[in-house]
Amino acid sequence: MGMTDKYEYRSAHPDEWQDAMGLAWRVFLKYVAPGYSEEGINSFRDFLTDNELYHMFTAGSYRLFGAFDAGRMIGMITLRGGQHISLLFVDAKYQRRGIGASLIRVAGQYACGKEGGRLTVNAAPGAVGFYHRVGFLDTDTERLAEGIRYVPMEFFL
Repeated sequence: MGMTDKYEYRSAHPDEWQDAMGLAWRVFLKYVAPGYSEEGINSFRDFLTDNELYHMFTAGSYRLFGAFDAGRMIGMITLRGGQHISLLFVDAKYQRRGIGASLIRVAGQYACGKEGGRLTVNAAPGAVGFYHRVGFLDTDTERLAEGIRYVPMEFFL
C-alpha cells in the first residue's frame, strides 16, 4: 500500500469550493507567485474568484476533485471541458507524498470517458518537472498570457 492510501479522493461538494480556491491561492502565493509579475498574480486571483467559474462547477461543466485527510481538503484538481487541468494544488505540508499524482489519476479516470482519452495542462514553470515525472509531454515552449507563464503539456491516457 502506498503512502497516499490513507487519503480520500472524490468529487468535491459545492460547499467545498471556497476551501479549494483558498488552498489553491495559498499554495500559489508560496510556490508560483514569486516567479510572476504583478499582472500574473492579479490574473490568477481574478480567475480563482470568478463567479462564472463557480457557476460552471455547480452546473457540472467544470469538475473539482479533492484529496482529503480526515475530512480536511489537502489537495485539489479541476478539469475544464472534461480533459484540461486548469488547477492542481497540494497543501505545502502534504507535498511529495504522491497526492498530486493520485489527483491526476482521479481526473484521468473521469476523462477516460471523454473524446480523445487525454489530459492537457498549462503547467506553471515550477511544476513542469512534476508533470514530466507523471507522464506529461510538452506540446510547445513556455508561453506568457496575461502575466501567466506556462508550458502547454498533454498526457495520453
